[in-house]
Amino acid sequence: MKDVTLVLQDGTTFQGKSFGYEKAVTGEVVFNTAMMGYPESLTDPSYAGQMMVLTYPLVGNYGVPPFTFEDNGLATFMESDRIYAQALIVSDYSEQYSHWNACESLSDWLKREQVPGVTGIDTRQLTKVLREHGVMMGRLVFEGQEKPDGQDDQETEDYGAINWVERVSCKDVIRYNEGAGRKVVLVDCGVKQNIIRCLINRGCEVIRVPWNYDYTGLEFDGLFLANGPGDPDRCVAAVDILKKQMTLSRKPICGICMGNQLLGKAAGATIYKLKYGHRSHNQPVREVGTNRCYVTSQNHGYAVDTATLGQDWRELFVNMNDGSNEGIRHQTNPWFSSQFHPEACSGPVDTEFMFDRFIEAL
Repeated sequence: MKDVTLVLQDGTTFQGKSFGYEKAVTGEVVFNTAMMGYPESLTDPSYAGQMMVLTYPLVGNYGVPPFTFEDNGLATFMESDRIYAQALIVSDYSEQYSHWNACESLSDWLKREQVPGVTGIDTRQLTKVLREHGVMMGRLVFEGQEKPDGQDDQETEDYGAINWVERVSCKDVIRYNEGAGRKVVLVDCGVKQNIIRCLINRGCEVIRVPWNYDYTGLEFDGLFLANGPGDPDRCVAAVDILKKQMTLSRKPICGICMGNQLLGKAAGATIYKLKYGHRSHNQPVREVGTNRCYVTSQNHGYAVDTATLGQDWRELFVNMNDGSNEGIRHQTNPWFSSQFHPEACSGPVDTEFMFDRFIEAL
């Protein structure tokens, strides 16, 4: 294992050992407090451009499942067709793995997909730094490599300046479950495949379109806004098309994560960046106007400022930890969203009823 140094934007350094692909990279350093689910998280397009720090101390002990695909083109055990995270940073990597469905080690998978992995770093201290300072850019420097990707020491790609949704969205229209009774247009901002699966399992034909595709002329019963990475303020085209749809029709609209933020922008709200985001399986969320609370899976760094919502909109869910928005709804039209991930995968499935609410509105 080669020595590797994580250098944060503020100059803080952490020393570790490489267990993945040996390539110097830069990215926004974020932490995830989930206890499991690294195959799903690594393949979640919402992690594009980010180095994922796992706070759970032991990682890799159950290996990696096979990267197989179903007849409909969806990955069987992953959330996309490849790893999207820039790098994986853990405290203790388990070289030995045991699981009935494992076919290779986490190390072998990272090397095969050319993604760095770092172990031996005090992720507790690193998480404290990120919580106190806020997420920041970082870079990995390997033993014998002075400059990552030919960059000078001061050069790091600004995460917020990039339209990551454009980088991860599909380029062509893709159809699933053709011939089903109800047609749903899914705007792909970096969609997790279990979102598509949840819609298919409820008898929908899914028409997956690129993030900036004008779907207003298509025949469909409902619109679904998917999750995705980066700053929603970069997705001007998606918001403009959404506003156009909302003036043309009252057809049901549902959004998840990035979809919540895009719907919020279309409703007149502004978006702000959270200090260190929500990335875990145990975020407590309350449905506004009730005493119902749910344990949710989340992965986002931005939030809707509900004080700036249009007068016809209301907050639907609120985060019980910091009071930030977790979903919005229109008062008369069947338009609503969640900032959390009701499809989970990985995580609790307590809120999968959000898909049922959407189907009932069709």
